[in-house]
Amino acid sequence: MSEGDACRVDLWLWRARFFKTRTLAAEFVEKRRVRVTRNGQEHRLDKRARPVRVGDRLVFALGGRVVAVVVEGLGERRGPAEEARTLYSTLEMDEGAG
Repeated sequence: MSEGDACRVDLWLWRARFFKTRTLAAEFVEKRRVRVTRNGQEHRLDKRARPVRVGDRLVFALGGRVVAVVVEGLGERRGPAEEARTLYSTLEMDEGAG
């Protein structure tokens, strides 16, 4: 795995502006609050250094709501909000299916 095709999950969550600091993102991940789906397999992330890749689906609860996104880019920095929004696309959650 090269640096170009993956990024630490705490760094990505911070760059995508889901967290104000990288430390908060790391603590959130280490509490096992982020699930990743890659190649059809879902895992709960437990370490801040776990990699995310373009195409991964992340699901986590933040601020009283469930966030489900697909990683669209890894980013090179923590830029403005407009730049951060290019790093992911939002997924619709199935509510009450069945």
